[in-house]
Amino acid sequence: MTTPDTAAPALPAVPAPGNLNFILICVFIDMLGIGLIVPVLPMLVGEFTGSRENQAYWFGIMSAVFGLMQFIFMPMLGALSDRIGRRPVMLYSMAGMCINFLSTAWAPNLAYLFIGRVVGGMSSASMSVASAYASDISTPENRAKSFGKVGAAFGLGFICGPMLGGLLGSVNLHLPFYVAGGLSAANFVYGYFVVPESLPAERRSTFKLAKINPLSALFKLARRTDIRGLVITFSLVTFAQMMLQTTWVLYTHFRFAWTPGQNGAAMFCVGLTAAVVQAGLLGILIKRFGEVRLSLLGLCSGAITYLLYGLATHGWMMYVLILCNVLAFAVGPALQAIVSKATPPHEQGELMGSMQSVSSLGVIFMPLLGTAILGEVSHLPADDWRIGSTFYLCAAMQAVAILVAQRYFHQHHMRTAKP
Repeated sequence: MTTPDTAAPALPAVPAPGNLNFILICVFIDMLGIGLIVPVLPMLVGEFTGSRENQAYWFGIMSAVFGLMQFIFMPMLGALSDRIGRRPVMLYSMAGMCINFLSTAWAPNLAYLFIGRVVGGMSSASMSVASAYASDISTPENRAKSFGKVGAAFGLGFICGPMLGGLLGSVNLHLPFYVAGGLSAANFVYGYFVVPESLPAERRSTFKLAKINPLSALFKLARRTDIRGLVITFSLVTFAQMMLQTTWVLYTHFRFAWTPGQNGAAMFCVGLTAAVVQAGLLGILIKRFGEVRLSLLGLCSGAITYLLYGLATHGWMMYVLILCNVLAFAVGPALQAIVSKATPPHEQGELMGSMQSVSSLGVIFMPLLGTAILGEVSHLPADDWRIGSTFYLCAAMQAVAILVAQRYFHQHHMRTAKP
């Protein structure tokens, strides 16, 4: 506990020098670049494999490796930015992502693709460091607004990226990677010559090994027995989403023979629907149903939709299901709000960081599980219902999440009826 004599100095009334527009552009371009490759990377992996089963297997390995490197290096880069400043870490991240994209575009075999994913995961720190940069240059009064802009740039990049990537990938599978690499290189040049450091030397902290342990946040979250049911629910929902995101492109390609362009259009539809719900309709839905009831309705909607994804027999049905699954896009924010209310104000940041660690675990393990299952059924005819096995597992996880959440709400006497 700090005393008035030992407390850290208060933030200056005038924020540190910086350029929020650069950070917004940086986050947008990074997410645009990542989104660009989503519809085409599974297809590119297929160029170096001899069967659908191997294609699914190696794509799962690539996705899990990227997630593992991100899980290990993101807290390390965040702590490093507290020690040496935000600007050098951001520049490192941009340079690393540029190398990732270009090495993938030039890859003559799976080994080069693998190296690109390792470098990309090690460099993927833009979101966490960008948020720290935005905090440095903002006053306490407008900090939330700055964070909102960063989040909007993140979402916009991921909405536009898959659509553009699908269009470019329809021309040539390597083209989206060249475009993404060029965007990262341009961002690096702009940041190097124009953007100032946001963290003055007197406000930097020492680099401690305890800060870079990616498992510490998970251990702390596991000790929160008071919200264990909500954590389990959030984890199951997140894991199902990660499995869907990893297997979507290969599943629709195997079952409906979708091209990168068609997958890009579908992902644009998903991103746009999520943005409309979370940025425009969430307040209305919470007011109408309440957070508890909204989370349960969203979980039910998600479980049914996952099941129907796996049973769909025509590609157009996927679009209908996306548009009908509106309530599921409100589950994450509703659950986070409920968890947040059960946590003291001074522990909010640590809690949200721990919840993000759960998502990071999903990025590591769900690609391996999902692509392994998809690989086992990839030899089946396109109209065989078993080819949707990954989505049936997602539906099962969502169903368990419903039971766990309902039990938690009942035990804590939380209202599920219409307010």
